[in-house]
Amino acid sequence: MTDQGGAERGAEPGTGLAAQVAEVTAFWSELGLSGLIDIHTHFMPANVMKKVWAYFDNVGSEGGLKWPIAYRLPEEDRIELLRAFGVRRFSALNYPHKPGMAAWLNGWSAEFAARTPDALHSATFFAEPAAAGYVARALSDGARLFKAHVQVGGYDPRSDLLDPVWGLLADAGVPVVVHCGSGPFPGRHTGPGPMSEVIARHPRLTAIIAHFGTPEYAEFLDLAETYPGVFLDTTMVFTDYAESRAPFPAGQLPRLAGLGSKILLGSDFPNIPHPYPHQLRALARLGLGAPWLRAVCHDNAAALLGL
Repeated sequence: MTDQGGAERGAEPGTGLAAQVAEVTAFWSELGLSGLIDIHTHFMPANVMKKVWAYFDNVGSEGGLKWPIAYRLPEEDRIELLRAFGVRRFSALNYPHKPGMAAWLNGWSAEFAARTPDALHSATFFAEPAAAGYVARALSDGARLFKAHVQVGGYDPRSDLLDPVWGLLADAGVPVVVHCGSGPFPGRHTGPGPMSEVIARHPRLTAIIAHFGTPEYAEFLDLAETYPGVFLDTTMVFTDYAESRAPFPAGQLPRLAGLGSKILLGSDFPNIPHPYPHQLRALARLGLGAPWLRAVCHDNAAALLGL
């Protein structure tokens, strides 16, 4: 793994990878943890990751959202870096943007999990007739975490094509990370309304709302307080980047203490515009205490996933 500098300026990992490793390791060591569990990281086929990075490279011209990729590294270097950080388990979230893609992504993800024992076997789906079949196969093959990206997929999560999928996941007790908030750009079916209807229809579904549901924070906090199976991940939330565009409402902060058992660490690694330690700093500066941080950064995910 080659050390690189400059991520504090945006494009590459920050004050040097060695310094980042030391900071992250000190963070979880001081909390008395054996490491971190990151529920929201991305590992994809090389051609798909290249297209995702190209999207972020070009997104500034589309919406004024400059988004430099902090960890544009070869796959093995990215895995090695997470291990050096002390991330004991991490996800490999994929998501399709069109029909006919999800089953292929699931095959790649299964192979990735087989050769990467600390990666959670992850899977995905799209609103299409074949979805229930390949989701059932992924569950049978051992998938432990799913990703649904309502914004990128552009589908309605309430679609009849997905009703059996949500049912399968609810029955299996396998969590699904759902990007359904309207950030960074709203989609046709983003926002709390559509996913709230899905959860009301499938109240046993374990749904992890990605990015705290940015920017509809209060509404998704309501969902987490209402349904036992609704969780929130911290991905990008409270960071300087997110606060500059969609600040978390100060009036909602007191609710986080009461929901400490339902919040999970997520980072969006490697597709983040800041060094990995910054997400941890952002959580620590909320001032919610060491027990809260221990739960969020490790214990909640360990309990939810049976690790």
